Amino acid sequence: MAGEVLRLRGVGVKREGASLLRDVTWTVDEGDRWVVVGPNGAGKTTLLQIAAAMLHPSEGSVEILEEELGRTDVFELRPRIGIASSAVAQKVPAGETVLDVVLTGSYAILGRWREEYESTDLARAIGLLDALGCSELVKRRFVTLSEGERKRVQIARALMPDPELLLLDEPAAGLDLGGREDLVRRLGVLANDPTAPTTVMVTHHVEEVPDGFTHALLLRKGEIVAAGKVDEVFTPAHLTDCFGIPLTVDRQNGRWYARAAY
Repeated sequence: MAGEVLRLRGVGVKREGASLLRDVTWTVDEGDRWVVVGPNGAGKTTLLQIAAAMLHPSEGSVEILEEELGRTDVFELRPRIGIASSAVAQKVPAGETVLDVVLTGSYAILGRWREEYESTDLARAIGLLDALGCSELVKRRFVTLSEGERKRVQIARALMPDPELLLLDEPAAGLDLGGREDLVRRLGVLANDPTAPTTVMVTHHVEEVPDGFTHALLLRKGEIVAAGKVDEVFTPAHLTDCFGIPLTVDRQNGRWYARAAY
């Protein structure tokens, strides 16, 4: 039986009097591919920050890779987790090259300094960029890239340390149709690879869920609406409750589609 990679029990997060998450109990097992879906303000990014050991809950308990938040050194834990998010991208130094953005993911740091990398590290970084269709960007400065290019580089960076847990925060946000479909296809290849890390992806749209994702969690106003196997969660009733409007749901060739029912 697969071990637990992530375990939340009764987790709540409060900031300035507002409840961002309420009584969230959730378990992610080794090998799972989870997608977290919900409207703006549902608490999706807050949940991912907890999973990344970047945020401690106001209440409840969190175990990540068998380490309990509050009782472990997060600086030793974070390199075991790969995360791609706009919050990380915004902290990349202005002069940083794409290659160095990916390489520094090995140490969960931003900004190359005096750390040394071996030829195997360089080969891995370039191989990951190639797998994501952007190896030609290796010498470019990160700040000069398009939104779609940045998304791919961020995912390569997140995979660089060979993480045990991969977290993707809205990887297709801001992409045009062609860019989105290409990225979703590549993420589907990753999701179907049995050697890939346990993955949690956040999105607003079921259309952005790649083939190969096994589980889904629906959030609304900081609370779980439904969680479980993806085909049991992505139902008209559950999605209607989550987004607050009547929705129909369809699935074709492994991809999901939702439309208003009126």
